[in-house]
Amino acid sequence: MRLTVLAALATVAVLAGCTAPTPTPTGGSAPSPTTTLGDGVLRVGTLFPVTGAAAYIGPAQAAGVALAIADVNAAGGVEGKPVELLVRDSGEASATTLETSFADMVSNDVDVVIGPSSSLLAARVIPLAAKAEITVISPAATFPDLTTAADDGYFFRTIPAYGHQGRALAKVLSEKGPAKVALLYIDDEFGRALAPTLAEGLEQLGSTVALSQGVPPGTADLSIVIEQLKAAAPDAVVLGSTYASVDATKALIAAVIAAGYGGAKLWLTTQNTGDYSQALPNGTLTDVNGIIEGYQPDDAFIARLKTIDASLVTFRYAAEAYDAVILAALAAVQAGDAGSAIAATLGDVSVGGLKCGSFTECLGPLQAGADVDYDGVSGPLNFTAAGDISSASYGLYAYDGENRFVFGRGVLAG
Repeated sequence: MRLTVLAALATVAVLAGCTAPTPTPTGGSAPSPTTTLGDGVLRVGTLFPVTGAAAYIGPAQAAGVALAIADVNAAGGVEGKPVELLVRDSGEASATTLETSFADMVSNDVDVVIGPSSSLLAARVIPLAAKAEITVISPAATFPDLTTAADDGYFFRTIPAYGHQGRALAKVLSEKGPAKVALLYIDDEFGRALAPTLAEGLEQLGSTVALSQGVPPGTADLSIVIEQLKAAAPDAVVLGSTYASVDATKALIAAVIAAGYGGAKLWLTTQNTGDYSQALPNGTLTDVNGIIEGYQPDDAFIARLKTIDASLVTFRYAAEAYDAVILAALAAVQAGDAGSAIAATLGDVSVGGLKCGSFTECLGPLQAGADVDYDGVSGPLNFTAAGDISSASYGLYAYDGENRFVFGRGVLAG
């Protein structure tokens, strides 16, 4: 994918603000509501990659945020005042751009930060956010260990954690009836997060795990694993590895296909579904399946995003970024714009209550004292106590003859 890096969308007017009081730590749950509700102006900051190797994924998220703020402001803003936006670069994990940008957010009285996209950077921003009492909502960070990070209830994500895909895979693999599924995974935090959710999901749907086998990182001889696979005789094989460990992934793919489980029998997962056009001989992955977390925007939403940035050619995480802003704005309407108030209220506006699908639709009932449940562009977005979403959208893909993955359809799981 190629994108023109999106420049800063807006600057924020610096007004005097109040510092929210320290919330009571809740071991990953939302902080307790406080008496300080903010200064009456909701300030949103963004931490997306503007520079560096990951800059291509920033523009769609930035456009999603800008579009959401435009929608909120068109509806009268938050408590009659327009939402303000501060755009900053998250940079790369090898630099300290993130820390510099976040410090600038603090000095400009930002209440909620959307981003960062990188899980590694999300782990670095969490302690900063907890100390500054600023809510952070990532639309793209999926690493499993972020669920249990010591965030004092200030970190949320509108994208599912890595292990959640097991439920989506179980749903899809069981669509034609009970299935026997084998999972081969690199024995690391990702594989260990995927194995239990896939097993639970399959069992709930009447399917079975024929084999769940971890492969120690660096294993060169896969013969024993392949013998176990053949003995299990599954209907489908799921490979859990990361695209970063491309050599191990390629070795697993080759061994499994050689064992007779190529084509539609083989499923790649969210961290290894990628472009293998330069990595594998043409035709190797023909009809192989892949899954990637996140909502694939429809034409109507894409058209709206392009009113913000006409140069967009890819739209990954844009819906999740849009929904993050809407949820933060609804929480600010209900409880105040302080970071602690938003963090304490995000669960309330995402779970239970009157279903509503836009800021405008939710606003009236919320102002009338009703409990609302925002179901967003990207899905239901029900936050758990740990700040994850319990239901999530995924894209299902199939590989063509040049080993490139092509979107087929979406699925909601959870």
